[in-house]
Amino acid sequence: MFLAAVLLPFVAVLLVPWLVPVLKRRTGWVLSLLPLALFVYFAGYLSQVAAGSPVEVHYAWISRLGINLSIYLDGLALLFVLLITGIGFLIISYAAGYLGEQENLVNFYSFMLLFMGSMLGVVTTGNLLVLYVFWELTSVASFLLIGFWFHREESRYGALKSMLITVFGGLSMLAGFILIYLMSGSFEIREILARGGDLTSHPYYIPALILVLLGAFTKSAQFPFHIWLPNAMEAPTPVSAYLHSATMVKAGLYLLARLTPVLGGTPAWFYLVSGIGLLTLCYGSFMAVRQTDLKALLAFSTISQLGLVTALLGFSTELAVAAAVFHIFNHATFKGALFMVTGIVDHETGTRDIRELGGLRQKMPVTALVAGLTAFSMAGIPLLSGFVSKEMFFSSSLSLPAQGLAGWLFPLMAVFGSIFTFFYCMMFVFNVFGGKPTETPAHPHGDPWVMLWPPLLLALINVVVGLYPGVVEHLLVNPAASGTLGQSVTAHLALWHGFNLPLLMSAAVILVGLLLFTRQKAVVAFVEGVQNHRFNLNVLYDRSLVWLNDGATWITKVQMTGFLRDYLVFIFLWFVLSVGGTLLYKGGLNLVTLDLSPVGPYEVVLALVLVGAALGVVLLPTRLAAILSLAGAGAVVFLFWVNLRAPDLALTQIIVETVSTVLFLLAFAHLPELKKEDAPGREKFVNVLVAGASGLLVTLLMLSGNATGLFDPVIADYYVQQSVPLGGGHNVVNVV
Repeated sequence: MFLAAVLLPFVAVLLVPWLVPVLKRRTGWVLSLLPLALFVYFAGYLSQVAAGSPVEVHYAWISRLGINLSIYLDGLALLFVLLITGIGFLIISYAAGYLGEQENLVNFYSFMLLFMGSMLGVVTTGNLLVLYVFWELTSVASFLLIGFWFHREESRYGALKSMLITVFGGLSMLAGFILIYLMSGSFEIREILARGGDLTSHPYYIPALILVLLGAFTKSAQFPFHIWLPNAMEAPTPVSAYLHSATMVKAGLYLLARLTPVLGGTPAWFYLVSGIGLLTLCYGSFMAVRQTDLKALLAFSTISQLGLVTALLGFSTELAVAAAVFHIFNHATFKGALFMVTGIVDHETGTRDIRELGGLRQKMPVTALVAGLTAFSMAGIPLLSGFVSKEMFFSSSLSLPAQGLAGWLFPLMAVFGSIFTFFYCMMFVFNVFGGKPTETPAHPHGDPWVMLWPPLLLALINVVVGLYPGVVEHLLVNPAASGTLGQSVTAHLALWHGFNLPLLMSAAVILVGLLLFTRQKAVVAFVEGVQNHRFNLNVLYDRSLVWLNDGATWITKVQMTGFLRDYLVFIFLWFVLSVGGTLLYKGGLNLVTLDLSPVGPYEVVLALVLVGAALGVVLLPTRLAAILSLAGAGAVVFLFWVNLRAPDLALTQIIVETVSTVLFLLAFAHLPELKKEDAPGREKFVNVLVAGASGLLVTLLMLSGNATGLFDPVIADYYVQQSVPLGGGHNVVNVV
């Protein structure tokens, strides 16, 4: 039943082509019942999981490779499952009002359900390799949804960019998973977690950590891999609200949280994860200030907030982890609502350009209220849920075990990023809904309730949780934090902790943010000036694609010459360099224990004749002579088998050689006249060198293989011993 619930969205994809022609725009209302039902189903496990009893289901799949369909639902996984299904219900309902019938609704809802199922698979699977499969499926679904309006060049560009960056990270992560398997002996997450911090002392720890972090950082848009997320805003607004705010971009955060007990707790983890997280927080909030498109502003805002959570996971203290999972919940609610508000503004006014908007509170008062509540929650205004998690963030940064530079730099970075977060939140609310009404391409007629109720519900959640944070403390936050650290966490969430340094930091953020907002034009101009002079990662990405294409073109010109000789040289040269180089580096050749049989005069004569025949094939000037020389080489091999008393092989050899010679002679009559090959001396030298090296390497491999006993007992001895009792014959070859 549990596995069926996880896979149900994939089944629903098959129904979409049948529902849309009948229900049209109402399809979203019907399909939204699926995530709602899943939300209710999984919410039934809240008490069990909070009591410390995770759900574990195991289905054998490819057991020999350690790949099983395992389900592991603890507090951490359940938090993400409820966000995926709960936000999914609201977003799909919202999409029913946002998308018109002229859109390709079959594709849209199919891709959304594909993503939902993939994301559920990521957070519920108990096997790393299965996690990787679902992980890449989320990238595929994201690619399809970003490119939903594929007739737009910007959509195609954004889709490809997200795919290339996240798939690069996914492949790196897969390599990291393999290293974790080599360290732990298992792909099962439960078994890996049982090892705790034992893996941190393994020689593979640092490479595994870096590779896994590449996967997490690319997925969760951490600096410098954040560049795909702003371009992903070319997707329809429901996609941005669901994938690129509330769920998909948090897959990397889930991975970090899930593997914290295994990879965390080291200086490398602390400085890499926390450092990159705080850098991303500051960079994202700073760059959000200069954006004029509301979705672009929210994109950089998302980058910044993901950096905040990443930093908290890097701190890895109980308070920090509790703050991280709480802020994951908060961010999903207020950012999902803000994206939906942006969609409403665009839908009603025909523009998302902040410079063209203003005074919308008069025509859309409830929308303005929702925008204010959720934006101020993100800004950390008291009485809202974002304030509580922001206070916990400040407290965590002040209680770091690190001394020296990080001890004071990290809290300063936290304050810096929060100031600009406050600034752009003020921009979002007052530049769009405050001031005097402006002329827009379309004229709003009021609050569109068919799209407004989902963000309104999320705004109310921010208010309720802000006033009474204890409602999520015992059932969501503490179980998720316990699942992250692998030990019981009993953090206390409260709106008021008295007058302390974190409260002073919050007050400083608000005061400085207000001061900067009064000088909005000067601040934006300053940020734009910094942007214009900084190193542009997007330019580097674009140029890297050009360099990649140019490099591939050059390689193709070098390799695809149209001459068979060149292709053979490339193939055998690669064989010699890769296999021979590996053997030399690893010292894999074993000729010391080689036990050779005595060589008689017959073998010597036959070997010399065989060499002469082989040389004749390549040196004789006519095709007929070459064919006869080739037949002679086959005849010598036949005599070898006779000399070794293997009549069955000898008969097979002579039959094959006879038939082959006849076929060559038949084809010979239809071939053009053989021309003398006039190759330059350098080409002939390369031919001899590659051919000689290939032959020598194969000979050495054969001799080394005969001298090395890879199995005990030796396989050849086993067949000799068992030929009669098991096969009933003395001829081992026939028995085999």
